[in-house]
Amino acid sequence: MNPMLMDFPTQFSTERLFIRMPLPGDGRAVYEAIKASIQELKPWMPFAQQEQSEENVEANIRESYIQFLKREDLRLLVFLKDSGEFVASSGLHRMNWSVPKFEIGYWIDTRFSGNGYMTEAVQGIVDFATKELKARKLEIRCDTRNKKSRAIPERLGLKLEGILRNDSLSADSQELRDTCVYGKVF
Repeated sequence: MNPMLMDFPTQFSTERLFIRMPLPGDGRAVYEAIKASIQELKPWMPFAQQEQSEENVEANIRESYIQFLKREDLRLLVFLKDSGEFVASSGLHRMNWSVPKFEIGYWIDTRFSGNGYMTEAVQGIVDFATKELKARKLEIRCDTRNKKSRAIPERLGLKLEGILRNDSLSADSQELRDTCVYGKVF
């Protein structure tokens, strides 16, 4: 089946969070989160290596919106249910619709870190992927040295399937890094 013809929700909730596809106009909130979190994002995220502008982030959000509609990448933005504040960016990436298989990626606004929001969001995304998209395999990949990112799949029961040695360059392109591959099959 052509993924473009698949109908599924573009938003869902967990106990404390509202999670939805990106929409035009979300750039400001995401930009502010990047600005507040840049020191924590720099070691792990390639996008954090370059100076961000609100305009560039808004353009990226609009591109993510289009990719979501085309089913090429399913970026998801995470907000607090109570206040509507932007908390994190996540999503289902590098999908293989024929399996179906997805990779979950994520980063959180540092100002909201340490409250369990990212773990709750990822669990919500796992539930969404299995119920709505009929996922048969989910993966989370992260740098072996990123202890906070590694803690989430470990907390949620994904198994460490392996470590890919010298798999890619670090976010700053200065050294080779090893990548943990966590997975869960359904």
